[in-house]
Amino acid sequence: MRALTYHGVESLAYETVADPVIRAPGDAIVRVEAAGVCGSDLHVYHGREVPDAGTVMGHELAGEVVETGPAAGDLRPGDRVVAPFTTSCGGCFYCRSGLTARCERGELFGWVEGGRGLHGAQAESVRVPLAASTLVRVPESVPAEQALLAGDVLATGFYGAERAGAGPGAVVAVVGCGAVGLCAAIAARELGAERVFALDPVAERRALAERFGAEGLDPGAGPSATDSRGGGRPGDGDEAAGGGAGAGEPGGAAIEAVREATGGRGADAVIEAVGTPAATQLAVALARPGGTIAALGVHHEAVLALSPAEAYDKNLTYRAGRCPARHYLPRLLELLAAGRIDPAPLISHRLPLAEGVAAYALFAARRGGCTKAVLLP
Repeated sequence: MRALTYHGVESLAYETVADPVIRAPGDAIVRVEAAGVCGSDLHVYHGREVPDAGTVMGHELAGEVVETGPAAGDLRPGDRVVAPFTTSCGGCFYCRSGLTARCERGELFGWVEGGRGLHGAQAESVRVPLAASTLVRVPESVPAEQALLAGDVLATGFYGAERAGAGPGAVVAVVGCGAVGLCAAIAARELGAERVFALDPVAERRALAERFGAEGLDPGAGPSATDSRGGGRPGDGDEAAGGGAGAGEPGGAAIEAVREATGGRGADAVIEAVGTPAATQLAVALARPGGTIAALGVHHEAVLALSPAEAYDKNLTYRAGRCPARHYLPRLLELLAAGRIDPAPLISHRLPLAEGVAAYALFAARRGGCTKAVLLP
């Protein structure tokens, strides 16, 4: 089959690799209909995380079951399915408690190291271990690309919104309006937040956030936090980075706008969807005393840009970690099938799998307003 494979820093190949085969009784083989390029894929692309050369990339997939092992439950060839970005057994302590991302037997799609691991979904087909407890059937009315979003960025957005406390009456600030941040804005509105502020230096992303019911703010310095001329290059995470705090400082105007909307307090819930020290500092400045920050961005710095004194002095709660996407999938597919939410507008590019190398370059540079790229084998 054809697949997109890793060969070094910013070095991918579209090449022929071995077809996946059933290796364990609980496996299934899925023909991939749609595979996403995620912001966290860029950590591999830029060399911050290094799998084996030849690893098939990608951890977002929706498709059709074509073969099953004898212990794959009631899955059958022809079933339309979506997978979360990690497999899960459904029976261990973590799975039973809803933390499926930390399953004792789980594996991450697209990560092979030292010859061990699981190849990814940016391919014509993919092997799915623990298929009965990992895969979820997709309702007929839900397109593959929307199911794909539910398996990663949409689930992550809901996870962050819930962890931050984005419930009825809450004022929420989302730092970064890439795919995860936009999904967090969708989630906050669905969960009943009174107001949702979405911060990003890129005007097109703020406009998209406003389509989802948020109020766009430019985290750049200046007198107007909503100036449509805002620019800047996003960071290498899934979202765009903000800045620090204070009048005249990066983020200052946006912070003042949030405080003005809350009687001077700040946001009840802050969702940090960037993964940089500057984004953490901005999240801290946005949060009210007693507020909660949910960090969704993948951080690689050695020391968190939130000091114990800052957390103490503002009585902050800081929550972080990988989203248990499998736990969220049934609920999100129901919302999609009912038409309650429609995340499809955040997909900016749909390309053939054969153009996957170019898709990564496009996404990494954020050219052409690229928010989310989906590959179609």
